[in-house]
Amino acid sequence: MNTHDLRHLESDQPRVMVVDGSKLVRKLIQAVLVKELPGVQVVEGGSLADARALLAGEPIDLVTTALVLPDGDGLQVARAVREAGGQRYVPVIVISGDVQSHLEDRRFTEDVTDYFDKSLGHNALAAFIRGYVQPQPIPDAHVLYIEDSRTVAVAIRRMLEAHQMRVTHVTTAEDAIAYLEAYAGTEAAPGADLVLTDLYLKGDLSGRDVLDRVRNGFGYGKRRLPVLVMTGDDNRANQAALLRDGANDLVLKPIEERLLATKALFQLRLARMPVSPAQQP
Repeated sequence: MNTHDLRHLESDQPRVMVVDGSKLVRKLIQAVLVKELPGVQVVEGGSLADARALLAGEPIDLVTTALVLPDGDGLQVARAVREAGGQRYVPVIVISGDVQSHLEDRRFTEDVTDYFDKSLGHNALAAFIRGYVQPQPIPDAHVLYIEDSRTVAVAIRRMLEAHQMRVTHVTTAEDAIAYLEAYAGTEAAPGADLVLTDLYLKGDLSGRDVLDRVRNGFGYGKRRLPVLVMTGDDNRANQAALLRDGANDLVLKPIEERLLATKALFQLRLARMPVSPAQQP
């Protein structure tokens, strides 16, 4: 488990980075976040260069950025976050008064997690961010869980069910793919709200094969069917390859309940948020 995961588990103090060219706006956002999210640590920057410098320091849990910056834009900030984050998925929220036109022009990329219309005000922004840094249970959210060790499966299943998730457990990649195939093309597709898979499984296929089938076979995007991959491989190049192949996030072994639940709930919440027609593939 990496340093950020340990810090995140041992502390209820999320670290939020606020990037905006206006010092006044940064201070306003900071004041609201500190008031509404007890214990939050806010770091701020006024430019793309500032953001990159902050990302080189202590891990960040969430980023808000203006769309237009003195030396670049929010999309470049989002890209910098992805390049700096390693295996960890960091939510990036673009704050703009021109969100709709960017959606219509399809200018937002997968590097951006979400957007917020600044006309809604800073108090609404604080509530919006709270949903990311303090995720609440999503009753009956359905997880397709792939694990060949029944002992491990019992423990992980209890972790998920303790957070009100419903779990379907299969032991092989082949069984998982068959399960998803049974729902493909029906109104109940994809058949689960989230896939949680071990990377290495008994049988001819692995968790990577499940990921490939979900993204390239069934054609489900990251919001339609989020995929979390559990792995004990701490090689950052291998971790990055899994993210490039379409994993929403990774959960490093040994599995910690709070970290697993936080990552699963974040992906489930994101998947259920309304999507503009302009964001549809």
